[in-house]
Amino acid sequence: MIKIDYPPYQPKIKEEAGKEFIFDEFRKRWVILNPEEWVRQNFLQYLTQTKKYPASLIAVEKEIKLGELRKRFDVVVYDRNSKPWMIVECKEMNVVLDKSVLDQVLRYNISLDVPYLVITNGSHCYAFFNKTGQLIELNELPSA
Repeated sequence: MIKIDYPPYQPKIKEEAGKEFIFDEFRKRWVILNPEEWVRQNFLQYLTQTKKYPASLIAVEKEIKLGELRKRFDVVVYDRNSKPWMIVECKEMNVVLDKSVLDQVLRYNISLDVPYLVITNGSHCYAFFNKTGQLIELNELPSA
């Protein structure tokens, strides 16, 4: 498991029609602030502020095709050649990071074929290097 030290972060939050919204700097729009979104936004800050991943190489909630199914990944980090490099699956804090969560990110990887897979619930984080179909657990996220 990887310990995440989240950087200080002052998100823009507003309330509208009884619902809370947070401004997503990556998607450049207001999104409903639910527990999973809170984890996603804080993890994005960790990737850009602490790990120094360029924001321009990060995509948030984009659609992918898995056969005939259409799914949405949480976060994909691209390399400098615009090739998918890392998938991050975010869950709300009370979700246990079990085999079903890992299976979900592995299904997304069928389409994206990245070397790094990450699952997080904000409190816990696991990262894996995908070496020819074998997952090697990492003690820290790779450098950008």
